[in-house]
Parts: sequence; C-alpha cells; structure tokens
Amino acid sequence: MPTEYDAIVVGARCAGAPTAMLLARRGYRVLVVDRATFPSDTVSSHMVHGPGIAALRRWGLLDRVMATGCPPIETYSFDFGAFTITGNPRAHGGIATAYAPRRTVLDKILVDAAGEAGAEVREDFAVDEVVVEDGCVVGIRGRGGRGGTVSERARVVIGADGRNSRVAQAVGPEQYHDKPMLEWSYYSYWSGLPVDGFEIVVRPDRGWGAFPTNDGLTLLIVGWPYGESEAYKADVETNYLKTLELAPEFADRVRAARREARFTGGAVPNFFRKPFGPGWALVGDAGYTKDPITAQGISDAFRHAELCSTALDEVLNGGRPFDDAMADYHRTRDAAVLPIYEFTAQLATLQAPPLEMQQLLGAVHGNQDAMDAFAGITAGTVSPIEFFHPEHVGRIMGAAATPIGG
Repeated sequence: MPTEYDAIVVGARCAGAPTAMLLARRGYRVLVVDRATFPSDTVSSHMVHGPGIAALRRWGLLDRVMATGCPPIETYSFDFGAFTITGNPRAHGGIATAYAPRRTVLDKILVDAAGEAGAEVREDFAVDEVVVEDGCVVGIRGRGGRGGTVSERARVVIGADGRNSRVAQAVGPEQYHDKPMLEWSYYSYWSGLPVDGFEIVVRPDRGWGAFPTNDGLTLLIVGWPYGESEAYKADVETNYLKTLELAPEFADRVRAARREARFTGGAVPNFFRKPFGPGWALVGDAGYTKDPITAQGISDAFRHAELCSTALDEVLNGGRPFDDAMADYHRTRDAAVLPIYEFTAQLATLQAPPLEMQQLLGAVHGNQDAMDAFAGITAGTVSPIEFFHPEHVGRIMGAAATPIGG
C-alpha cells in the first residue's frame, strides 16, 4: 500500500494542531485526527505566556485570540504573606503580554488554522492502533464517529495526544527524569472576581493562582500537596474555600464573587520521553509533562511544535537523515526545559523554601529589576539558571544591603 500522507498527527490541540499547520504550510500532505470535536473543553492551565503569544503572532493567529475578548495579562504577582513580589516579565520576541484563553476558544482557532493551511482534519476520530511494520511506525488504524475502521499510512506519525499518548504507549519510548505526582489542584471559573494580572498566593503547604479569561470570568486554581489529595477530594468546595482564608483579603474577594462552573482538577506525573524513533515523533505533553504550577504547558507545546516541524521538514525534503534531525530536536527541547522542569518540581511540593531562598526573595522584594526577572521565570522568559546564577544573586543581595542613596 503506498504512503498516503507525509505526516499523520494524532491529537489536534495545542501541540498537534500547530505541528500539523506548520507542516502543511511547508507544502506537506498532513492528516490530523482527534477523538474530540471542536470547540470542546479540556483540563488545562490556560495561561499562554509571552513566548507562546510570540508564537501565535508569528503564525498570524494572535489577532484571532485577541478578538475573542480575552484580557491581556501584563503583571505577575507572588504573595508570600510577609511581602508580595510584583513584576512585569521581560519581552520575548517583542512580546511581554500573556493571555489565558479558554480552551474552547484557543483550540478551535488552532484546529481551524491547521485546516486553512491545507491539513486534513478529522474530528471525532479514535485511534485504535498504531501500525508498525518491521520495527517502524507506518500509520494508524481507527474509527470515525459515523464510519467503520480505516487505515491510513504516512512517512511519520506524530503523537500529540497528551501524557497518556496512544502513540507513546505503542512505541514504548525511553522515559527519564521521572518525578511522582506532587500537587493536587482544583479550579473553577468565577464572575465578579477582580484580579490584577496573574495573581499567585503562596502559603505553607498550600497555593493558588488566579487570572482573567474569556467572558469576563476569572480562573481560580487551588493546590494542595499530593499526599493530602484524598482529604482534599473528600469535600472539594469546603477545602478549596477554606484554603483561601489563609489570605483574608483574597477570600473576601471570592466571597463577593459567583462560581460559574463545577470544580475541575487532578494531578499529573512529571517525566521526559525520548521524542522520536523509527517512523514516529512526540510533541507536547506526549513527550514531556510537568506539574502545571508554572502554567507553561501551552507555551512549551507551541515551542516544541515549531522545533519538531522544522526537524521533520529537513527530513521530509531530503536534507538530513531522520535520526540526525530528530536528535537535534531532542537535545534542543531538553536543554530549553530542564531548568524550569526542576524549578517547577520544587514549587509543586508546596513546601516552605529553605532559609537561603527566603532571604533571597526578601531581597528581591522592592527591587523592580529583580522582581521583573523573578516574574520572568514563571513567564518562561528568564531561565532559573540565569536568575539563580551566583553573580545575579550577589547583585540582588548587594543591592538589598545598600542603603538608599548609598
């Protein structure tokens, strides 16, 4: 049976739709499938930080997101109880503004863009099998909502189907840097809950974040350590609201607001997977998943879609061998995300920071350049390696020790 497609992408949300779109824009014949129909919702951190917004602008899609009325997010604040660090992350690709669109909005924009680029989009399509011949992935077998089983073949099959990826299960990639589930969170949407940008509140063994999204709503997510998840789940609403009392002013705001949706949540493991092998590749959460406390999943998915599609372009046009191009994708992905992966895992324990960290955060407070840089870690525009470099820490501590006018 001849190859029908250059690429089949399994999963059409924040990793899969951009990957399909970018390959189709390069002239390749692409099929992208998803068991969902769009628009539809999915559990998500929602935030698209500056690097992700810069990608949307490169792709010509930012205006569509802005046209939905999703509010811009300029400021990141971190309430540690004794003090609050408030900063504006540095720009990435000329953009410092974040947005947090509903996934019913964002995913539809991305799927439509993939179709407009020339990719064939099949919604309501369940993949039953990843087809392997002589050790190489050559296609998929699956079912549409109203049809029988069909088989499709391609030069490469790309798994963009989340951390429980059917493609990853089929090929069994190496998994490494594993960490357990660290945090259990629930979120809901509230009307009448004003927030100033992205507000993060940190208390011993508890934390929450809030930011504006579409339709005048605010998303409020509250996290507990994973070891207390059963207690949290026993009475979600009571425990969620009780946690907010650790910051009385914030709790007062929530009492004056109205919850507009059920509680949604859970926990995720933390891992890397090797993102390629004979006839297959992984993007987004299928290849790399971390706790959502830094809300970088969507921006990561966009970045990895660009890296993977660029590497596959080099392969499909005959410019480079598959293993060479994809190994570069693998190395580049890991080098970019490993520092924030470790930083995120530390945050997700919700444990009080060690004394040295508390002293540093105290020194950051009131130093606008340092606060902007700290906000940039969560925004993905400042690497933890850069921020916590001894020279940078020394400058922050030195400035805190220098009297005004000294």
